[in-house]
Amino acid sequence: MQARVGDRIVVHSTHQGEPERTGEVLEVRGDQGGPPYVVRWDPDGHTGVFFPAGTCTVVPAPARG
Repeated sequence: MQARVGDRIVVHSTHQGEPERTGEVLEVRGDQGGPPYVVRWDPDGHTGVFFPAGTCTVVPAPARG
């Protein structure tokens, strides 16, 4: 998994009825975009270091023109 600052992390639910978790990548601490990431989680703004698992995807930030 690779991410850049501004990308969105989506953690998909592994249990029925449990919502997805989403957040914005604030910092990339690994080499070449790899984990760990500092993420600000929605909706409460909690910030933490995140090591992704198999249920995660990265949604790239919109390109800046």
